[in-house]
Amino acid sequence: MSRIGRRPIPVPANVEVNLDPGNLVRVKGPKGELSATFDRDMQLSRQNGEILVERPDNERQHRSLHGLTRTLLANMVQGVTEGYKKDLEIQGVGYRAAMDGKTLVLSVGYSHPVRMEPPEGITYTLEGLTRISVLGIDKQQVGEEAARIRRSRPPEPYKGKGIRYAGEYVRRKAGKTGKAK
Repeated sequence: MSRIGRRPIPVPANVEVNLDPGNLVRVKGPKGELSATFDRDMQLSRQNGEILVERPDNERQHRSLHGLTRTLLANMVQGVTEGYKKDLEIQGVGYRAAMDGKTLVLSVGYSHPVRMEPPEGITYTLEGLTRISVLGIDKQQVGEEAARIRRSRPPEPYKGKGIRYAGEYVRRKAGKTGKAK
């Protein structure tokens, strides 16, 4: 039995969860509303303020979907209550970020500034000129948007310049050495 799939998902008092037929789940909380459709074989039920995910048998596909379904549901509940945040750091001389309304403007060594519009449900915040935070209620969307920002100038291995996740270790290379005499 899946250790993760067995655990019940606690539902806070300020969160409303609707389990519709066809495994369409709508989660509504103080930060917003999310909905997702899960595999029809997974059995979703509500008991004592908790959501339980059960599988019909020990078939390989059902075992793999059991923990996944539970984790995705738990992420939805956490997203509408607390939200998700991904931090990025900019390193490099002259590299910086600025906000122009809701648009993120990056100066990262190109001949032009890189402008990034946030998708629906995502907001950017700046802490100084070199720290960017991506905020939202959908964990997957927050991660994808942070990856899109990082992709505009990934960290390079020689000087370490570029955009990296907060706390990310960039392995450095030695580079060229002078000719020995």
